[in-house]
Amino acid sequence: MSRQPSPGVFAESGLFLCFEGGEGAGKSTQARLLRDWLGSRGHTVVLTFEPGDTEVGKELRRIVLDPATGDLSPRTELLLYAADKAEHVRRVVRPALERGEVVITDRYVDSSLAYQGAGRTLDGAEVEWVQRWATADLRPHLTVVLDVAPEAGLGRFEERDRIEAESTEFHDRARQAFLDLAARDPEHYLVLDARAAVEDIAAAVRARVEPLLGRLA
Repeated sequence: MSRQPSPGVFAESGLFLCFEGGEGAGKSTQARLLRDWLGSRGHTVVLTFEPGDTEVGKELRRIVLDPATGDLSPRTELLLYAADKAEHVRRVVRPALERGEVVITDRYVDSSLAYQGAGRTLDGAEVEWVQRWATADLRPHLTVVLDVAPEAGLGRFEERDRIEAESTEFHDRARQAFLDLAARDPEHYLVLDARAAVEDIAAAVRARVEPLLGRLA
């Protein structure tokens, strides 16, 4: 079986949007602001996240993020994230898209490509194949990458989970992976400096999303 990444599948109905980036980049804040803006324009929005926004996912999130879990094989960690994604797409993402709604997710496949691929230094093609298979290769119509240096983003946390507690070198590799993914497919990515003012970032996101709303008519 080939492990080469495919061009991907984009939902024919609804609008699938994703926020990615390093720890402390402000993804959750921007996802909420975008949800509120879209809602004010009359769109039905599902705001979701990974890992953990399903019943199965909650348990998987506890395992992969709780410091008490301790050391995991990188392959085990990758497969746990893949299981969360498979359940998330099946239970949350696809049903909403099929209803013609907007789905905004805080993290998706790119986080595994960055953290388990580049961060854990697993083979990138193998990591991508596993994650694309788990999600039936469903791609966001737009992924917003909020770029932040690890030292700045991680400084926002007093306590850190298993992933946040990794070395600066780990997070540097993940950061570069996000940027490389965006550079590879600029049509479906928007990279923004997470250090900018919250409203300036929100305005840039809205400007990029607005032309995509025609698919919801």
